[in-house]
Amino acid sequence: MIDLHLHSTHSDGTLSPTELVEMACKNELLAIAITDHDTVSGITEAQQAGVKNNIGVIAGVELSVESADGYFHLLGYDFDHEHPRIIDALEKLQHSRMQRNLEMLERLKDMGIKISFEELKKESQIGQIGRPHIAKVLRQKGLVKSIDQAFDRYLRKGKPAYVSREILSLNEAIALLKQAGGKAVLAHPVQIGYSIDKIKGLLKKMKSTGLDGIETYYPTQKGRVQRQLTKIAEELALLETGGSDYHGDIRANTGMAGKGRLEVPDALYYNLLI
Repeated sequence: MIDLHLHSTHSDGTLSPTELVEMACKNELLAIAITDHDTVSGITEAQQAGVKNNIGVIAGVELSVESADGYFHLLGYDFDHEHPRIIDALEKLQHSRMQRNLEMLERLKDMGIKISFEELKKESQIGQIGRPHIAKVLRQKGLVKSIDQAFDRYLRKGKPAYVSREILSLNEAIALLKQAGGKAVLAHPVQIGYSIDKIKGLLKKMKSTGLDGIETYYPTQKGRVQRQLTKIAEELALLETGGSDYHGDIRANTGMAGKGRLEVPDALYYNLLI
C-alpha cells in the first residue's frame, strides 16, 4: 500500500517529513509522497528518511490553481524539486502567502483580536505560516473551541478575516510541473462539488492542457464513487493516484493510509514512475 498525499510541518501538517516516513514504515507502506502546499522544502529530508527506512519517497507538491471552470488543487509528482523555475515560482507564492497572513492579522486586530507574528512563527515551527496556524492560536487563546470553528467564524472565504492570495492558473501550474519533468494530477475531484458527469467533462478539458492523472483514492471517495472515478481514468487514459491528505492533529479524523484504513494499491506508485 502507498499514500501519495501527505502534509508535513513544512506547510500545514503537524508531523515532520521524517516522522511521516517513520509512520509510513509502521503502517507497512511501500511508498509515500510529501505534498506540502506551495513548497518543496521538506522533500530532501523525507527522501533521506526514506532511504534509512527503506520506503520510496516521491517528490510531491500541492498547488492551488484556478481556471475558467473554477478553483482546484493540483498535485505534482516525480519532478525535479530543485529545478530553478519550480523554486522561483514557489518563492513568489510564499511571498503572497506572507502578505496574506499579515493582512489577516490586521483584520483580526480590527475586531479586537491581537495575534503577533511571533506567535504564528512559534506555532508553524519551521514550516510556512497559513490559516491553520492562525486557527490554532485562536483556539489557544480560548476564542474558539476548535480549528473548524476558527475557520467557520473568521478564516473561511466570506468570513471577516479572510484574505485571498495569489495563485497560479491551471495552465501555468501544469506547464511548471512539466518543465521540471513531473506529472500533474487533479486532487480529490469529488470535493469540487461537481457531479460525476461534470467531473468527466472537466477532466477531458484538463487533459487537453496536459493533465496526467486524477486522485481516485481519497478518504471521502469510497466504494461506488471510487469505482466511477477509476472508470473515468481508464476511459480518458489518465493515471490514478491516491492518498489520505493526512495533516496530523489538524485533521484528527483523518489517518495515514494503511491496512484497515484507506488502502491505495502499489500499482499506482509504479505506474506513476513509468
